[in-house]
Amino acid sequence: MKTMMQNGVRGALTLLVFAVVFTALMAGTYALTKDIVANNEKVAKVALIAQVLPKGSFDNDILADAIAQDAATKQRLNAEQGAQIYPAKKGTQTDAVVIETIAPDGYSGKIKLLVGVAKDGSLLGVRVVAHKETPGLGDYIDVAKSAWILAFDGQSLTHPQPERWAVKKDGGDFDSMAGATISARAVVKAVKNTLLYVESQHSVLFGA
Repeated sequence: MKTMMQNGVRGALTLLVFAVVFTALMAGTYALTKDIVANNEKVAKVALIAQVLPKGSFDNDILADAIAQDAATKQRLNAEQGAQIYPAKKGTQTDAVVIETIAPDGYSGKIKLLVGVAKDGSLLGVRVVAHKETPGLGDYIDVAKSAWILAFDGQSLTHPQPERWAVKKDGGDFDSMAGATISARAVVKAVKNTLLYVESQHSVLFGA
């Protein structure tokens, strides 16, 4: 009996030592790599934002200058917790904004978007950040799959007129793939909604 107890104690101590050593190794690895991981995430984020802005159009630290969307803005843009607005500046002047928004009514759920809007209200670019649309059908909204999303470049609430901001199947000006209209319809609606938001908040976003 005594031997069994001793063996049990040794086993428990061995497990304890193993747990302590493993935890220390994990903590050490995290401490050594957290800055690298954070920097890589930052670089990737800036690269994504840069896709919806003209090259060389900003010289500020666009992530450091990010503005957290308040509750009313998140509701209006269907955005999630932590959604941001990124001002693109030259010097102290904000010439464009990049907005995180969501099309809530995709065929397979939410479609997360980045929308770049110039001070004059024109679109600089739109990118799908995440989606669950059907591979080979609805995923044409992703620039990695087709050039469809590039059709937004240069568009505004005056070109086309607001009533024309719809897919052609609904009487609007935007193309959609046969059998996958829902995906395009959701993105067009969300981009228009973003432009309306920017128009209503122009002085706040760009200054008087």
